[in-house]
Formats: sequence, structure tokens, C-alpha cells
Amino acid sequence: MVDSKFTAFFEATTLGNFESKTTRDHYVASVRIEAEVRKADVPNDTNFRFGTLGFHIIEVPPRCESTEFHVHYFEDECTYVLSGSGVVTIGDDEIDIANGDFIGYRAGGLAHTMKNNADVPLVCIVVGQRLAHDVGDYPNKQKRIYRNEGLPWDLVDLGELTHPQAGKK
Repeated sequence: MVDSKFTAFFEATTLGNFESKTTRDHYVASVRIEAEVRKADVPNDTNFRFGTLGFHIIEVPPRCESTEFHVHYFEDECTYVLSGSGVVTIGDDEIDIANGDFIGYRAGGLAHTMKNNADVPLVCIVVGQRLAHDVGDYPNKQKRIYRNEGLPWDLVDLGELTHPQAGKK
């Protein structure tokens, strides 16, 4: 069943039986497909990189958030729930999630976080771009972070930002 504030994103025949919901910026789907993964296909480390993609298996303890409410301006990211349940906050919307759900966050979309509201760990695969440069905002903290390869990261107060007018090149 698709919540009335969301619209279907894919036809059910694309991947098999699933429910989907989208906002204009993000995609959430409950996917029920069968896949075989051999242990030899997965490195022993649960955090690794494929060029500009980071891959992490995370465990969110009961009653905790996965990360601070944030948005990336240049990097896309997504989450697939392996086990447990919780709620994803995307902008002002809260969406219940459980094992089999996929959540996509596009670069420059709405701020988001994920909370485990259950009594057992929430286990997820998190995949995201790892570009040489990114800018992210933490709206609840009123902070912006700048990350540039080879330079120290910079964290600034949103209220202190200035936007100078540059000349034409």
C-alpha cells in the first residue's frame, strides 16, 4: 500500500513484488527479491571503497540515530535495510522502514537521518559517493561542512556565511 502523500515510482514488474513511495527528492521502496551472495564475494571488512563509492554495513543500536540530520550537495547516497526497523526522516516527512527497504538520497535533496526505534539493532548497507569535494549542511546544528581532497575539512556556522560576488572570467 502506498501512502497518499507519495506516488508510485516503478512498475511492480521491474524488480518483482514491492511497494514504493517517493518524495520529489528521495526514493523509498520495499523490495522483495531473492539474491545469492557468496561469502567469497564480500571482503572481510564491512567498510570499503570502490573508486568513488563507499560501501558500509552499519548497525544502529536501539533508540539511536545513524547520523546527524544532514544533506550532501554533491554526493548521492542510499541505504538498504538488512534487518530491524526504524524511521527515516527526509525533510519534514517520517517514513517507517524495515528489512528489505531501500532508501535513495539524491545530492542536493532534502536533509535526512535514520533512527532505530526498536529494541533490536537496525542493520543496513549504506552506499554513497566519495568524491574529492563535497559540501554538506547540518540544519539542526546550523552548520556547513566543506571537504576538499588534500585540505583540512572546514566546519562553519550557517549564520556566518557570506556570498561574495565574483567577477567574470
